[in-house]
Amino acid sequence: MKICQLCAVDFTLYHFILPLIRAELDAGHEVVAICSDGKWIEKIRYKGFAVKTISISRSFNIFHHIRSYHRLVKFFRQESFDIVHVHTPVAAIVGRLAASRAKVPCIVYTAHGFYFHEGMGYIKRRLFIELEKFLGRFTDVLFTQAKEDADAAKLYKLCKSDKILAIGNGVNPSDFKVFNNDYERTVHRINIRRLLKTSEDEVVLVVVGRLVVEKGYRELFEAVEGMNLTLWVVGEKLISDHDTAVSIPKCQDKIRVLGYRDDIPELLHASDIFVLPSYREGMPRSIIEAMMARLPVVATNVRGSREEVIDGETGRLVPVKDSKSLRNAIDELAKNTTLRKSMGEAGYRRAIQLYDEKKVIERQLNFLGL
Repeated sequence: MKICQLCAVDFTLYHFILPLIRAELDAGHEVVAICSDGKWIEKIRYKGFAVKTISISRSFNIFHHIRSYHRLVKFFRQESFDIVHVHTPVAAIVGRLAASRAKVPCIVYTAHGFYFHEGMGYIKRRLFIELEKFLGRFTDVLFTQAKEDADAAKLYKLCKSDKILAIGNGVNPSDFKVFNNDYERTVHRINIRRLLKTSEDEVVLVVVGRLVVEKGYRELFEAVEGMNLTLWVVGEKLISDHDTAVSIPKCQDKIRVLGYRDDIPELLHASDIFVLPSYREGMPRSIIEAMMARLPVVATNVRGSREEVIDGETGRLVPVKDSKSLRNAIDELAKNTTLRKSMGEAGYRRAIQLYDEKKVIERQLNFLGL
């Protein structure tokens, strides 16, 4: 097969889609990726992947989308793909329409979280559902990460066939087996904390996510104010992000802003509690990474997160935009080492059983007959 993997942003391609492409290449298929140009493109090519840059804006500029559409139609016709597999909201819209116009035999859409969600007002939510219904006419196979999204897709008939499957999300467990024994883990924990100016016995709360409002940072900063713990903030605002950036409170000296990091497993292993207070999610990979590192998780009760976190067993689920409930959940875990350990171990077992990246990729390849 000749396959195209399409998304809007090079960051997404590099961090989330390359394992699927690698599996398709290993199975003997030819794969070309498409995304907007950016700083990750050379790294993708350095790893040996074929990537074509076509600008796909995450804005609402219709003229930009029309240009992207025409460039994609031309490229799809030139390359004669058997499958075009689209990811991320804007690329999924433009890409499906272009692939249909170019008469690509099979159009696959992975919904990493439908844009419509329970927190939206009725009219806005209905508009996005109707848009997905329209685009479903150009969708031969629909993958969702969260089961809730698969149920919604079936309910609203968001695919022209009945080929709808919840594939889940996953990470490579071997990436989190970074120590041979407890001694190595302890030494690493001490060293990382010293580098980040954090004491060895201090409780460390860590959040991994883009520095935008919808990730719940405002409520998190309110929740941890005055608490006897250190917060590590891992992430940055992407150039393509249209959501409002967040500012870090200057009065809280126990907040460490670490920016983008490529040592997430090591940071998680040196932490005590993971938190993700998002307003909406698809099926967050960061929670799975935390579970693989045996951390208890405090997350908001939203789609995806509540599928990953079992409240009272692997962590705590709290209401959206509720800093008081968030504080109470964090405080409970911060004060109870035994509870942290038991929830962390339960989360690890759940992650190994359900969220192994290899299993997630195999579900897709088997469903597509690849």
